[in-house]
Amino acid sequence: MDVLTITKELYESAKRLEKGSTEIFTLAKEQAEKERDYRRQLAHEIMKLKGEGMSVTLISDIARGNASDYKFERDLSEAKYTAARDSLKAIAVQVNALQSILRIQSEV
Repeated sequence: MDVLTITKELYESAKRLEKGSTEIFTLAKEQAEKERDYRRQLAHEIMKLKGEGMSVTLISDIARGNASDYKFERDLSEAKYTAARDSLKAIAVQVNALQSILRIQSEV
């Protein structure tokens, strides 16, 4: 790899990191909102089932089942956030490797 190619890849990786760091804040907010929505829906279901006189031992399981779509959305948003965070870490490792290669080639 020549210096120009390495420099170009470093620049592109830096741009990807910049874009990714902006997007990860959006994903973090989405994750928090989905958690809030799930907890709100779960509480609503628990209150509804209590009001209907359902057995206390069944309420928790039934409420979670009724709020399963919200839990799915919550879990999906958490997985997307984690994947984005891991992707940013991988790009940062790539940048470090490219910087090392560039430093070695500059010394030669």
